Amino acid sequence: MDSTQSAEHQLNPFPRYEQMRESAPVFYDEQSGSWHVFRYDDVQRALSEYAVFSSRMGRDDGSGTGHLFASSLIATDPPRHRQLRSLVTQTFTPKAVDALAPRIAGLTDELLDGIAATGSADLIKELAYPLPVIVISELMGIPARDRERFKQWSDVIVSQTRASSASADQSATITEMTEYFLALIDQRRSRPGNDLISTLLSAEIDGQKLTVPELLGFCALLLVAGNETTTNLIGNAVWCLAESPGTLDRLLRDPALLPQTIEEVLRFRSPVQSMYRMTVADTTLGGELVPAGAPIVAWIGSANRDERHFQRPKEFDVDRGQNRHLAFGHGIHFCLGAPLARLEARIALEALLSRLPGLSMVQGAHLEPMESTIVYGLKALPATWQPA
Repeated sequence: MDSTQSAEHQLNPFPRYEQMRESAPVFYDEQSGSWHVFRYDDVQRALSEYAVFSSRMGRDDGSGTGHLFASSLIATDPPRHRQLRSLVTQTFTPKAVDALAPRIAGLTDELLDGIAATGSADLIKELAYPLPVIVISELMGIPARDRERFKQWSDVIVSQTRASSASADQSATITEMTEYFLALIDQRRSRPGNDLISTLLSAEIDGQKLTVPELLGFCALLLVAGNETTTNLIGNAVWCLAESPGTLDRLLRDPALLPQTIEEVLRFRSPVQSMYRMTVADTTLGGELVPAGAPIVAWIGSANRDERHFQRPKEFDVDRGQNRHLAFGHGIHFCLGAPLARLEARIALEALLSRLPGLSMVQGAHLEPMESTIVYGLKALPATWQPA
């Protein structure tokens, strides 16, 4: 596949998913040694049956990030997963997240103040990219001067594909990020603040403090999950709305439709396209016998377009009822930050609609996809509107 075909596939992987759902819904890739799962029921099962499909990273998946995330929530099974998750649950409850709304709205307005009068901008660069970085940085107590590094590290980590080994750039990034977080953890040990890292440092499970690898795992996970998903949710929402005639006008007239619109964006262009699991026992999945110790790639982006669960799955429909998408995962690993991502997306879209009248994507603009098999979105989103 040449680079042009590859970019086209990354922008629109959905015909390929449809083909796999029909012809090979559970597929063994001899080259990578991984099993790929494409139908909704099988993806949901792989994501939620932790006794069979473990989240533990039993081997390096080729990204070089294995050791960094190995002790994080996404790579831990019960009972340790339950214990770790309970430590940060309070930070991401709907009530705690709602308390962040005024700050998120203020940040959104500040970011739009810089572009409202111009009539055109890259909305990824000017809003979808900085907003989640600032929010998660403030929650973690990251100094403002380090936010740009924070985002660069996150981009490098998600740019990997499972089929390729870690580049020198990725290895250097992981080393730099680990050293940064170790220094920050040491700093908070001696001078705790009102932030998530200080909270985790003081936490105990059965009388035991978190280990350094567990603390690093939390930091790395919050870094990546705290901004990449939301950046792509906001960007993908504008992309979907720009392609959906009349929907922007409907939302302007009735902002109460925004929450269900965001759910449809999550289904239609899921910011996370795939998740990784490992079988701990022989099992049958989609009629195929999968041996113990097999790496599993569960394709969320395909499950959310499965004709068996969604009527007219190729259509973007803000009136879709019973939208049981898997964009935030399923079961015990359901995304802890889902309320925060939804809130940031709603506030950002409300502000875009009210402050950038006539918002649309630049006609004929070259759209460049994120270089990742995990997260899905655009590198840039060139947009125009009537300048204030």
